[in-house]
Amino acid sequence: MADFITIAVVSLYFLAMLGIGFWASKKIKNTQDYLNAGQSLGFWMFVLLMIGTVCSGMSLLGVSGLGYKLGWPTMWEQIFVPLSIAFCIIFFGVKLHNVAKTTGYVTVQDYLAHRYESPTALRTLAAIAGIIVSLIYLVGQYTAIAIVLMWLFQIPLWLALLIATVVTMVYTAIGGLYAVAWAATIQSIILIVGVLIMAPIIIFYAGGFTHVNEFIATVNPNLVMPWMPTGAFAIPYIFSFAILLMVGLACAPHVINNVLAIKDVKYFKWAPLIAFLIYLSTMVLLKFTGFAGLTMVKEGVFSLPSVPNAGDFVILYGIQYALPTITLWAVFAVIVLAAVMSTTDRLMLTIGAM
Repeated sequence: MADFITIAVVSLYFLAMLGIGFWASKKIKNTQDYLNAGQSLGFWMFVLLMIGTVCSGMSLLGVSGLGYKLGWPTMWEQIFVPLSIAFCIIFFGVKLHNVAKTTGYVTVQDYLAHRYESPTALRTLAAIAGIIVSLIYLVGQYTAIAIVLMWLFQIPLWLALLIATVVTMVYTAIGGLYAVAWAATIQSIILIVGVLIMAPIIIFYAGGFTHVNEFIATVNPNLVMPWMPTGAFAIPYIFSFAILLMVGLACAPHVINNVLAIKDVKYFKWAPLIAFLIYLSTMVLLKFTGFAGLTMVKEGVFSLPSVPNAGDFVILYGIQYALPTITLWAVFAVIVLAAVMSTTDRLMLTIGAM
């Protein structure tokens, strides 16, 4: 069981998220305020909301885990996912925002129902599709939160899921997008600063970038190639992966609805580039931690648990090795939780708005 300081640090983070929810609830006057923050988001809050919405359990546990498993060829993922933010803003943002300003739409479903003159059938179809996509996505987020809480507190899966569900549900339900946007802003800052500190430490303890790169080449030469010869992350796979990630993720309901909440259309000019660069640099560092984790596992520094998704634990065990003080684990566990919860809360609000 974790010590008192660890419990206190993580509990403080959870309480802060709940506090944001209660504070945001006081700003809500109508449905528009609840679902799209009254179209009041400033530039940086919008940028960080987009990053936080796309950044998920995949971004910390999954990105490093995929790097651990397949090496450099998976770096394409770290290009296409940030591009999905830019794609969403450039191709959908300006038009949907302007339409929403004049019509009062608060969700994309409102636009589709009006555009195709189908207030019942198409809205129902869009809601069903959106709920299915969001629920599937949500399963991965709660799995990631559970992995972190189980690792940190040594608690059973059901309790980890219960804690994660209650905290995110409460502050999202009472605060709407105001709460989600403010929480995502704080969570994204925690994530970015945390990764900038955490990733270099893990890479350093693995022997440095050059050693890591040379070592994984001895494990499998394909791990340092730009793509795999066959199968996953071969050239045909990468091509289809690019389309699915850039277009598919940009159209995901929890992502695209964010463009309706921005205050001024002029923010769309620089938001795509800045969001892309911030997210790209953060995710590339996380990918390197996966390479470093593979090096440390193969060199016998630590071993991963015997579970099917063992690679998803690599960044957590890397933190545990590089930062042996459990109090510091708690601090960096909050970083991981921030990444996961920044998507989870937006998904829950999206499902509720369908």
